[in-house]
Parts: sequence; structure tokens; C-alpha cells
Amino acid sequence: MEYLEFKISCKEEYREILMAELANIGFDSFLETTAGFDAYIPQDDLNTQLWQEVIAQYQDVAEIKIEEGILAKINWNEAWEKNYDPISVGDMVYVRATFHPSRIEDHKHEIVINPKMSFGTGHHSTTYLMLEWQNEISHDNKKVMDAGSGTGILAIMAMKLGASLVTAFDIDEWSVDNGNENFEINGFKNLSMQTGAIRSVNTEKAYDLILANINKNVLLDEMEVYAEKLFTKGQLLLSGFYETDIEDINQEAEKHGLILKGKKVRNNWTSLLFQKVQS
Repeated sequence: MEYLEFKISCKEEYREILMAELANIGFDSFLETTAGFDAYIPQDDLNTQLWQEVIAQYQDVAEIKIEEGILAKINWNEAWEKNYDPISVGDMVYVRATFHPSRIEDHKHEIVINPKMSFGTGHHSTTYLMLEWQNEISHDNKKVMDAGSGTGILAIMAMKLGASLVTAFDIDEWSVDNGNENFEINGFKNLSMQTGAIRSVNTEKAYDLILANINKNVLLDEMEVYAEKLFTKGQLLLSGFYETDIEDINQEAEKHGLILKGKKVRNNWTSLLFQKVQS
């Protein structure tokens, strides 16, 4: 598959916001740089109008400069090896690529990711927050759903924390292939990621814990389904939105019997924990 590469320079505080905005219009891979980031999209997927609208929206405040339209064939492993280091979520979990040395002796858990996409590795604040929450929530013998799994990192974390069953799925076929590869790398050969969204994939009747690190619009649209798929007193862990979006997310959750139990914020990104209080 041939990709268009856009080299984007911008103010530091707008880097993650711009990556999220571009992800919403079809960009599926990003590499952070000292000046900003490189963004990649399949050549046939670029909607020029949407691209121009996003850039125009942030041009003045983010001081964006772009070197655009370079056709690229990307060796993701090589690119990641040059641009990314492993990360630690405290002493709880160490996330590394296949080419990084292990440091399991310093952490309770280790997750190995064959790197092909930036979202879903722990480098992005939303994934970091979800991992942080997961290590504070009991997964023992619980049924867990990972909606919009990406690289599968949250599903892998759930299995390592003792979940009895994990249902994982993503709408992007490339993510599904990558996720299944990562499941096998981490020793979960019987764990499989499905292609599709929550309304189309095969799921259990109900779950103890649902994980959804997607984006605000999808979360609002699927909130009712999350609530339906939770046991009473089951937990819903969300991320993929900004701190300014908390009110909208919470209002929709309350409509479906989900009560806010806690929040975490990192670089203006937010993760919220809800509990279902009624059937």
C-alpha cells in the first residue's frame, strides 16, 4: 500500500490535538519529530477538503508548517526504531517494541508490540491513561470487551491482569492484522481480534468491564450499546477525548444508567471510569 507523507511542524501543545484531528479524517499512522510530527495516509484515502479544513482550523494558533504530498513506502519497524523509546507506566507495565531489550525485572508486566501505528502503543496520552486505569481495576476472572482495539494493547493488558475472556475488535483491517500479531507475540494464541464495530461483531451477552479508547463522536453514538452490554455494577472505561468533552460524555452516560466514578487527565486528554447502576 502506498502512503502520502506529510511533514508537519507545529507548536508542541497542539501536536496531539492535530494527530487526533487527522486520525478522524483517515490518517492512520504518525511519527513524532522534534519539530512536530509526520502524518501518513493511504494515497487513495485522502479527502483534500477535510485535510484543508483541519489545517485551516488550527493554522493561526498552532503555527503550522507543512511539507506535503510525498509518496512513501514505509518500513514501520525501522521508522519506529529511530523515533520511539519504550515506555513505563510506573512500575506496573513496560511497553516495548520487538527490537527493544526486556526490562521485566523492573515491572509487574511487560507488553511487546510489533510497531506499525502510533495510537495504541502507550505513547499517546489516551492509551497511557487507559493502561494506568487498568492496573487499578480488578480483572480477575472477568469478561472484558476492548472496543476499537487498535494494536490490541489494552486486550493484552486485560489478559495479563487475569481476565477470563476478552472480546477485541476494530473496524480497520490493518489494525486487526497487527493486533492478532501482537496477541501471538505476547503468548495469547487463542485470543483473536474481529473486524467490525460493536453493533456488527460477535460478542457475549454481557461483560464485567468494557474498554473503549476511540473518539468522542463514536463514544457518544455507542454509549447505549456499552450500557446494554454491561452487567449491573459492571464498569466502563473510556478515553479518546479532551478534558473539555467530559460534560458531554457524562451527560450521555447518565442517560443509560452509567455513573461517573473517576477521571484521569494527561496533556489535556481524559479517561473516565463509569459504573452501571441499573439494568
